[in-house]
Amino acid sequence: MSTSPADPHLPAVHLRPPRNWINDPNGLAFHDGHYHVFFQYNPHAPVHTQVHWGHYRSPDLVTWEPQPIALTPTPGGHDADGCYSGNAVSDGSRMVAFYSAHRNDRWWQPVTSAESRDGGLTWTKRPELLIPTPPDGATMYRDPYVWREGDRWRMLVGASVEGDRGAAFLYESPDLEHWHHRGPFLTDDDGHAPGTGGWTGWECPQYASFGEQGALVVSLWDAVGGPRDVRVYVGSESDGAFTPTAHHRLDHGPDFYAPALLPAPDGRWLLWGWSWEARDAAWSDEAGWAGTLTLPREVTLTPDGRVHQQPAREILKLRGPRTVHLPEQAAGPEGLDLGEVGPAFDLTARLRPSTREPGGLRLSTAPGEYLDITLDPAAGALVVDRDHASLDPRARPGRYRLPLPEGTDPGSAVDLRVVVDGSIVEVYLATGEALTVRCYPTGTPPWRLHTLGPVHLAVEAWNLAPGGRTAPLEHSAALAAPAH
Repeated sequence: MSTSPADPHLPAVHLRPPRNWINDPNGLAFHDGHYHVFFQYNPHAPVHTQVHWGHYRSPDLVTWEPQPIALTPTPGGHDADGCYSGNAVSDGSRMVAFYSAHRNDRWWQPVTSAESRDGGLTWTKRPELLIPTPPDGATMYRDPYVWREGDRWRMLVGASVEGDRGAAFLYESPDLEHWHHRGPFLTDDDGHAPGTGGWTGWECPQYASFGEQGALVVSLWDAVGGPRDVRVYVGSESDGAFTPTAHHRLDHGPDFYAPALLPAPDGRWLLWGWSWEARDAAWSDEAGWAGTLTLPREVTLTPDGRVHQQPAREILKLRGPRTVHLPEQAAGPEGLDLGEVGPAFDLTARLRPSTREPGGLRLSTAPGEYLDITLDPAAGALVVDRDHASLDPRARPGRYRLPLPEGTDPGSAVDLRVVVDGSIVEVYLATGEALTVRCYPTGTPPWRLHTLGPVHLAVEAWNLAPGGRTAPLEHSAALAAPAH
């Protein structure tokens, strides 16, 4: 987690190092009394190259301690061009990390592993690749996800197969060393003809079980256009094959990808995602950093088979002074001034349409600069509009819809929660849907909240204070190293 008074866009309560590049969360595990969060990390520059595994740990999801870099590419080795995505598991006194060994001279990324016997401070790579080659028919292959089920270990690996079909291959092992390929866990496509566009494969497969049901999360990859968005399949497994009964988009925003799951010791499933930048690369280079992780989210399965997301309950501990308190009342077209908020705040609201016209909230950050979050009862959606959220033309515009649950009455109230932190905005409906978007205000905080359009509403907001952080370990200085 990072703070920098010199850069108002750097998140204060979201997890990331103070400088340089990060992308996918990896290796989420609870081990020896701590939550461990690893992530794709370039310690030298805010660009995606020479990827290492960065590492934080926390006893409570509030206080985070930077740890030494866990995995570093080995010059001339199997992972010479990057220690790419994977995950980690706790196995007795050791942690074992599984990752994609990247080299620019091969199209697939073999699975390999490393282990730590000192709580993640130091790691020993296995000398040979764990799974050196992909199964026949694969045209893309990377990103292992390992979990324990009963007396066996299971692994999914993201892939593409002939015909532009996404795939997750299933492996099983009794000991984390000897793996047997069971076959495809699931394959699917988006209906396009091969070679005509659309997503072509799956990255970062993740699997969460909820009794007899399960949720398979995959990140949709396009061989031409790169990352697209994230889909979750809900269904059940039989004899190594997953049969989905439904699927839906996991996050409805433009800036969310490659989420990873962590089974918490209290039985919860927690999820972090990567939120990439929504500004010109030159601006990120100038700022010296790129990418952030989302807040940890609690993930559950609703009775009707939808994945429900909300910020982990521990985030409430980051709330500081309440700055806005508006009991329910009607606002007209002229708007109400609700008060000031800082650059990091947590807001809850109940919006109820006064008419068929959209109405909601406006975060004003400078004259002519604002982010709008409105309820559109006619469209059956909450709309997040960043077209005017930055006066800097290097920031990306866009309007994004968070669909209300099917069957929502156009006149009914909608409860939502919004967490703003520097340049990241996470929006959650009480019914479990989520939307992540980046924006880059140029105005100096504090900012102001207003109502927008005709709407009945109740609003509360709290400024957020970063959780306590211990001093960085001397041998973890690379996590804070300036670009060079």
